[in-house]
Parts: sequence; C-alpha cells; structure tokens
Amino acid sequence: MTALWVAVAVLAVVVGLWLSWTANRLDRMHHRIDVARGTLTSQLLRRSGVALELAASEALDPASRLVLLDAAHRARNAGPEDLEESESALSEALRAVFGPPEDVRALRADPGLGSLVEELAQVCAKVELARRFHNDVVVSARALRSRRRVRLLHLAGHAAELRTVDLDDVPPPGLLAA
Repeated sequence: MTALWVAVAVLAVVVGLWLSWTANRLDRMHHRIDVARGTLTSQLLRRSGVALELAASEALDPASRLVLLDAAHRARNAGPEDLEESESALSEALRAVFGPPEDVRALRADPGLGSLVEELAQVCAKVELARRFHNDVVVSARALRSRRRVRLLHLAGHAAELRTVDLDDVPPPGLLAA
C-alpha cells in the first residue's frame, strides 16, 4: 500500500513539474512576442522617420514628396487599429516613389541623400524580418495555447488573444538594387 502512495506522489510531482514547465514556456513565449512586437514597432517608426526625412528633401519631385509625406505622416501617427492599413499604404507609397532603379541610383549618388536612401533600404529589410519573426513567434505560441492541457488548466491565464501582424511590407525594388 505504501508503494502505491509513493507512486501516486511521484506521479503527481512529475505531472506538476510538467505543467509548470509548460506554463513557464508559454510565459517565455509571451515575453518573446512582446519583445518582437516592440522591435517591429521601432522598425516601423524608423522607416516612417526616414521616409519623412526623404520627403522633406528637395531631391524628390513635388508630387512624390507629397505622396511620401502623407503616407509617412499617417503611418507615424496611426493608432493600433489603423496600424496595418497605414503601414501598408506607406509601403505602397515607397514603391511608387522608389520604383525605378535608375532613379534610386541617382538619389544614392547624391552626397546629401545617399546615406538616407541606404538607411531606408536597410530599414525596409529590417521591417520585413521583424514582422516575420513576430508572426512566427505568435504562431508558435498559438500552437502551444491550443493544446488540450493548456486550455483545460488555463495555463495561459488571462493573456489576450494573440494576433499576427498582416501588412504589406514588400520593399521597393529600386531600393533593393545596389
């Protein structure tokens, strides 16, 4: 009889440790999501900031400057509910302004703008990577949260539903050409 109680106690400890490990893993995933979201937000702000600087320069034609200025301003001041739409609009504006590679080469050759154009190219690539990383972590956390033991025992606590960020972040082809 004592052996049965010892076996039950050992099993209870093992199950408790397993559930604790799962809850800690889920907590770490939520922390990674927060960090990834912060990184994505900072990269989006950097992209809109560089776009605003380029729009303020005299190197672009007036129509391109207005399109870029409006899209960057909207993206920079967008609330959480409008983020995806305004950032996608900025991506479209960047592709419209920096589409032809020969125009971008001329801007890169300008000593005052070359570094800004290069920074914009780097930030556009970082935005794409940050969004992908964020969405990958969200998908992994969703998979863990959908497991039966997590749902039945409420191991996710009162954490909000996880959402991926779906926006158009394809960089302008002119910026990708070296």
